[in-house]
Amino acid sequence: MSEKRTVFAVAAHPDDIEFNMAGTLSLLAKAGFEPHMMNLSRSSLDSNELAEPEITRIRRQEAERSAEVIGAIYQPPIADDLLILYEERLLRQMVAVVREVRPTIVLLPSLNDYMEDHTNTARLVVTACFSRAMRHFRSIPPREASDQDTYLYHAQPHLNRDGMREFVVPSLRVNVTGEMETKLKMLDCHESQRQWLDETQGLDDTLESMRRSGAEVARLSGQPGWEFAEGFRQHSHVGFSAVDRDLLTEVLGDRIVSRRPESVP
Repeated sequence: MSEKRTVFAVAAHPDDIEFNMAGTLSLLAKAGFEPHMMNLSRSSLDSNELAEPEITRIRRQEAERSAEVIGAIYQPPIADDLLILYEERLLRQMVAVVREVRPTIVLLPSLNDYMEDHTNTARLVVTACFSRAMRHFRSIPPREASDQDTYLYHAQPHLNRDGMREFVVPSLRVNVTGEMETKLKMLDCHESQRQWLDETQGLDDTLESMRRSGAEVARLSGQPGWEFAEGFRQHSHVGFSAVDRDLLTEVLGDRIVSRRPESVP
C-alpha cells in the first residue's frame, strides 16, 4: 500500500497562502492530496483598535474558515507578528509539525520577499523539512522522525517582487484560472485584514491586488486562455528526496508551464 500523499501549504500570516498558493493547493486537493494549511504567526498585531487577545482570536477564526473552504486541515500558529525568527525553539516546533503532517509536497514562501516574517518562515520550513528524518534532532513536542520524500516549491513574493523591487521570475507557472472563485472565497474570509492593510500599507483592495498579481504571472506563461496563474520555484531535492523529480508538474500536467533555466554541462 502506497503512502498517503499530503500537501502542506505554509506561510507567515493568515491570507498569505490565499494570495500566492491557494489555487495550486486546491488543485492538489482535487488530485487526491490531503491538504494542510498553516500560518506561523498568530497575527497578534493586526489591529490598532482591538486588544491583542481579541484580534488574535479573530484572525485564527478567519484562517480556520478559509481552510474549511477546501477541506484543509488547519495547523495552529506558533509565533507572534514580527517574531518569526530563525531560532532554535521555533525550529524545533516547526519540525514537530512537519513530522506530524509528513508532507509529500510543501508550498512555502519565497526566500526573498519584502518582509522578514515571510523570509524567516521560508527558512524555518526548509530546515524543518531537511531535519525531519534526523532522529537525534528533538522536536517540540517530541515527534518521531519521518523519512518520506518531500518536494518543496517556493511561491512568488508579494506582488511578484522581492524586497529590492526586482521582479521574481517563476520557473513554474500554474494555471489557476478555474480556481479563482475558490481563492477569492478563501481570501474573503479574512475580513479583519482589509482595514488593517489599508491603514498600515495602503493596500485598500486586497482582492484586486491578488487578481493583478495572478494576471501578471498568467501573461508571463504566454498561454492562451490563462487569465490567472500562480508561480513557483522548486527547491533542490538534495536532502529532501532520494530522487530528483518535479512532482508538482507530474501531478498537474498541462496546468503547468515550465521555464526552467538550462542545465550547466
